Amino acid sequence: MGIDTMAELRAVYRPPASRASLKVLDRLDMHCRNFIALSPFYVISSARADGRADASPRGDPPGSLACVLDDKTLLLPDRPGNRQVDTLMNLVERPHVGLVFFVPGLTETLRVNGRVEISTDAGLLQPLAINGKLPISVLKVTVEEAFLHCAKALVRARLWEPAAQVERARYPTYGQVLADQIAGADAAEIDAGEAESARTELY
Repeated sequence: MGIDTMAELRAVYRPPASRASLKVLDRLDMHCRNFIALSPFYVISSARADGRADASPRGDPPGSLACVLDDKTLLLPDRPGNRQVDTLMNLVERPHVGLVFFVPGLTETLRVNGRVEISTDAGLLQPLAINGKLPISVLKVTVEEAFLHCAKALVRARLWEPAAQVERARYPTYGQVLADQIAGADAAEIDAGEAESARTELY
């Protein structure tokens, strides 16, 4: 049976605990700042003008992943990638993001939502340099909501448990997948190119 209205949705799910709304902050407190400082990885979600959604992974060493300017302002670097700039194009059309930060070993996640400005201002790029190399641009996020998300999802996933890790041989390489999906693509050539790019072009 399809669910098309808020009333139908609430008929299926019981009301949330009061703390679910009380925990949502409009700023980054000391706990949010600490979580971001420990994080090497987040997922950023955005939406196009037509409403279609997108999510993209971002990673850097802890401390370089993001820069907290103040309680309301978060800087996120955009580093070299495939140059498709899906997220950035979405943000030009709809300048809002949803972020989920992860810390290896912790089962809670940190969620941050806010309004974004894309900038190439040198003063904003500099704090996010790695090995002297600046990001191409920076996302200046004005924080509207920030809150710690409970552990259930990662506990169910057993995400950090060594016994849950999948052997690499159980899934084809990036090049092998693309060779199956793109006519004429060469798996070995793609894998070699990706390995070289990861070695020389991360920053």
